[in-house]
Amino acid sequence: MPILTDEVRYRILRLIERNPTISQRAVARDLGMSLGKTNFCVRALIDKGILKASTFYNSDNKRAYSYVLTAQGVTEKTRITLRFLQRKMHEYEALHLEIAELMEQAQKLNASDAAAPAVRKGRVNHG
Repeated sequence: MPILTDEVRYRILRLIERNPTISQRAVARDLGMSLGKTNFCVRALIDKGILKASTFYNSDNKRAYSYVLTAQGVTEKTRITLRFLQRKMHEYEALHLEIAELMEQAQKLNASDAAAPAVRKGRVNHG
């Protein structure tokens, strides 16, 4: 399974778009990924021309990075967002159907559970 999936790419780009000076450590924490995996993914996005990184010195006088989506990055984020949305909608529809099936099964079980005491006592009317 590839490390830089559409979902990971989408989530990283969304975080960076909201906060261009976010640290890779914060991205890793927010996404529940290791710092190494985050660094790999961010570097891949930079290598593909989707992100551009600039260095600056933060308030602690430590070197930090600021990330910007390139024009290609904006286009790619739009494509990724659409694919991500389509996949999530498909997952939602499948989950909705599964819930309906489970509810139907539960109703049948409840109906049979309600009839079960009468069956055990021999009071079932076989019509």
